[in-house]
Amino acid sequence: MRKKIGDKNKAVRGYDFDKGVNYSDLMRSFSSVGFQAGHFARAVEIVNEMIEKKAKIFLSYTSNMVTSGLRDVVKYLVKNKKVDVLSTTAGGVEEDIMKCFGDFVVGDFKYSAGKLYDKGFNAAGNIYVHDDLYLKFESFVNPILEELYKEQKEKGKIITPSELIWKLGEKVDDRTSICYWAWKNKIPIYCSALTDGALGTMIYIFQHKKKDFVIDIVDDTKRLNDSTTGLKKSGVVCLGGGLPKHSVLIAQIFRDGADYAVYINTGISEDGSDSGAPTREAITWGKLKMNSKSVKVFGDATILFPLLVAESFAKK
Repeated sequence: MRKKIGDKNKAVRGYDFDKGVNYSDLMRSFSSVGFQAGHFARAVEIVNEMIEKKAKIFLSYTSNMVTSGLRDVVKYLVKNKKVDVLSTTAGGVEEDIMKCFGDFVVGDFKYSAGKLYDKGFNAAGNIYVHDDLYLKFESFVNPILEELYKEQKEKGKIITPSELIWKLGEKVDDRTSICYWAWKNKIPIYCSALTDGALGTMIYIFQHKKKDFVIDIVDDTKRLNDSTTGLKKSGVVCLGGGLPKHSVLIAQIFRDGADYAVYINTGISEDGSDSGAPTREAITWGKLKMNSKSVKVFGDATILFPLLVAESFAKK
């Protein structure tokens, strides 16, 4: 005879629309729906506990998050000091700045590559970015590199990637920008992949002219790793995978693992990548504590993250 399931298990129930539409109740109902709805509900609980316990919150996000409208969600969090440390790629920096000079536009996944190319558009999924924005970004960045090089020569000051990102935020002076608010609120944005993307190409070309120009990425690695030591509570929220996710998780090793973790991505563990790794894998590396509260939500962050913010950061 089968054993009865304990009282701790919930019966599977969905939202009852006969009661009308109440979005908070709808979100709460996810905890008993099953599948990824249940994981989403758990993510909301964990983030709210991070906030309640005053954990230092590390947010990582891949560049496509900034390509999309999630840029505005991340900007809200930084503007209102809801997170403490950011980790992203070069695309996550440059596209934030580029949007200060003009709009990206929503298109279609089934575009004609030839037609887009002829019109000067670059495709990122169903989002189109015009070449003109890259030219404006280049015109914006080059004088800043010149200024930093002059400072390096005159004062011996070698800049780090996070300091360069703050400088971009300061100079762009645009309140729609993540980088602007990160500079304003002194929230570091770490970018271990600064030489990737358009920004990396500009630095590469600039160094052809100024061969002794240096950016110190090692000092930023030290700052990120040092920022976890001695914390009472530490939590990570990772949108997508890749280097941004791995950087903040590696940093948690120096305090014997984070206390909380929420992943939102579509990576699979079967290919052995860190991007697709479940939270239990991070425990084996000491990136999360053995008794940490963690969950991975398998899904599209452009849908899930605004809902998560609405049920956590935006309510506090």
